[in-house]
Parts: sequence; C-alpha cells; structure tokens
Amino acid sequence: MTIEQAIVENLRDLPPEKKQEVLDFVQFLKTKSSPKVHRRSIKGLCADLGVHLTSEDIAQARREMWGNFPKEDF
Repeated sequence: MTIEQAIVENLRDLPPEKKQEVLDFVQFLKTKSSPKVHRRSIKGLCADLGVHLTSEDIAQARREMWGNFPKEDF
C-alpha cells in the first residue's frame, strides 16, 4: 500500500469536520513548501520609468504634505 492509499483509506473514516482539518493542513504544507517568489524593491520596479528621487525630494514632499497638518498642544 502506498502512502497516498493509506492516507485516503484513513481519511474515509474521519468525520467531515476532521476531513476539513486534513485539507487545511495539506494546503498549509503545500504553501510552506512552494518556492518563494523573489520580490523586487519599489526602486527596482520603478527603475525603467526614469524617475530619480533624492532624499531631499522626499523630505520636501513630506514638508508639503504635513506642513498644514493641525498641530495639537500637549
């Protein structure tokens, strides 16, 4: 008897809620063992757009965004 046959044979004896648990676990194992997708950074994704931002550009954008934000006195 193969492992797959033994699993199916034992699975048949389980109640429906336990079968769902087995399915959930199998799906978890599949995602855990699937190859990881390497993600590119935002900088890498935008590299071909020809946009070059400096840290000063970002600082200026922050000042503009938050400049009129109401300040609370503590």
